[in-house]
Amino acid sequence: MAGKYHLLAVVALGAGATALGAAVAERMTAADQRGEAVIKDVDGKNVGTLRIEEQDDRTRITVTSQGLPPGYHGFHIHAKGVCDPKSKDPATGSPFFSAGPHFDLDAHSHPEHSGDLPPLLVNGDGTGSATVTTDRFRLAQLFDHGSGAIIIHAAPDNQANVPKRYAPSGPDAETLKTGDSGARIACGVITKHKTGRG
Repeated sequence: MAGKYHLLAVVALGAGATALGAAVAERMTAADQRGEAVIKDVDGKNVGTLRIEEQDDRTRITVTSQGLPPGYHGFHIHAKGVCDPKSKDPATGSPFFSAGPHFDLDAHSHPEHSGDLPPLLVNGDGTGSATVTTDRFRLAQLFDHGSGAIIIHAAPDNQANVPKRYAPSGPDAETLKTGDSGARIACGVITKHKTGRG
């Protein structure tokens, strides 16, 4: 009888080790991946870089920029990895319409989209940098949808924070889409890369 229980314990231990091994392997695979983008303006000039990495149970996003107008800029991950400056929004004429709407894993409004990020502050000399950590999406989820693009907008993002005294019925549809960030002035296709660790 003791031999039977010993065998069951070994089988259970083996199954647990297999599950643990699979979880560790999945975590290591995620840690070995990163997303990268070269951000370009409408003239094709390189104005920044983006890196997305897994960090424990969060996603870490790092951006650096140069040659952009000083001030705050809306800064979001968009749903389609296509940066065509000749693709114009029929309603506003904004370029990079090809990148689609904000990346979202559900049906949220701004600023609750999965790809909504804090505004990017650009210094007087045109440079900027920021690091953001989010639990709204994992890298694999972004690539499960094909890819994505990082967009920098011309205007600040108001995060759809419109007080009732200014808008008794709340933010309008455009504000709930983009936070009134204005035209898209730069875009970068997010691509998958191996980190080379291990």
